[in-house]
Amino acid sequence: MSRLKIVLAPDSFKGSLSASGVCDAMEAGIRRVCPDAEIVKIPMADGGEGTVEALVSSTGGRIEKVTVAGPLGDPVEAFYGILGDSMTAVIEMAAASGLPLVPPEKRNPLKTTTYGTGQLMLAALEKGCRRLIIGIGGSATTDCGTGMAQALGVRFFRRDGEEISGYMNGERMVDVERIDLAHRHPLVSEAEITAACDVDNPLLGPCGSVYTYSRQKGATDEQLAILEANMESIIGVVETATSKTVRDTPGAGAAGGLGAGLMAFAGADLRPGIRLVLDACGFREKISGASLIFTGEGKVDWQTAFGKTISGVAGEAKQQSIPVIVIAGAVGDDTDELYDIGVTSLFSICSMPMNLDEAMKHADVLIRRSVERVMRLASVSSGCSHTLSRRNENWS
Repeated sequence: MSRLKIVLAPDSFKGSLSASGVCDAMEAGIRRVCPDAEIVKIPMADGGEGTVEALVSSTGGRIEKVTVAGPLGDPVEAFYGILGDSMTAVIEMAAASGLPLVPPEKRNPLKTTTYGTGQLMLAALEKGCRRLIIGIGGSATTDCGTGMAQALGVRFFRRDGEEISGYMNGERMVDVERIDLAHRHPLVSEAEITAACDVDNPLLGPCGSVYTYSRQKGATDEQLAILEANMESIIGVVETATSKTVRDTPGAGAAGGLGAGLMAFAGADLRPGIRLVLDACGFREKISGASLIFTGEGKVDWQTAFGKTISGVAGEAKQQSIPVIVIAGAVGDDTDELYDIGVTSLFSICSMPMNLDEAMKHADVLIRRSVERVMRLASVSSGCSHTLSRRNENWS
């Protein structure tokens, strides 16, 4: 029998295992049945948390650490990734401007800034990267990307002609009368910048950035009204200065308007996160000739079919007629649509009654066991041999 090629392309099991850790657990399960299989690990993400780690791991890249301004302006140690081609940087805006960086009692999107995200972009450009992929989920901010632009050299002026010297934030948007792009860093115009965006909210209105997302960032009802007015004020100035109309573009409202800011100030394109990740890691080429693909994440439900990691993996696999097995912490009852998009079967790692804490604590063992069970069944038809001795085990 020819050597089996098996691809491992899971997302992280959030709060438990990184995507790389899930790959390791899956590999251990396979090796207990098919020790000679060719295993290709492609840790995945959909543009949110874990995207940097996944792409750096799958392309042989590296992590760069940078001290930047956090959401409240205090220094934080953030990071970005440089992929194996040395020309592509991947950035999670949440690493510099994310909600977890703000203590719950201080959360107020009138006060938070994306300045640190701009600093990460600039650091990557100055390292020689000319392609930037920016994941724009998990923000603490509602500043229309003005803080990011400020870090890139864009200048903001009040009605009295005085330049705003403090970090741009949700509160200061209304003060801006004029924007000067002349000092924007020249490397910005040389770069191909793409934002991973999985929402289609416009910037303004009841489905826009403020009313959809700012309450979860700490805004009160009164502050929502102020933020919406400030956002409406700034976007008119931004569109005039950049000669770009972006407010109604799907995704403009993502990350507190950072989607709009990236399009206007940096010429960015907005694309679905999983599509960006698949292309960046060369997924289509890496799975060619595979006999089987394992993917998975912590929870699978009806939303999984819409732009999540599993849907992207299954879609690519379907084009090459490769079976896809989903391993998940929990599998909902409403997942039948996944079979239509390329998933062959789904398995929960919880093979007995257990609470969430126990499942998360032992996720690596549970994943390994689940994959082993699948492989034992697959070996009936594949001819894969194994040398595993039968023995009792606990959480080993």
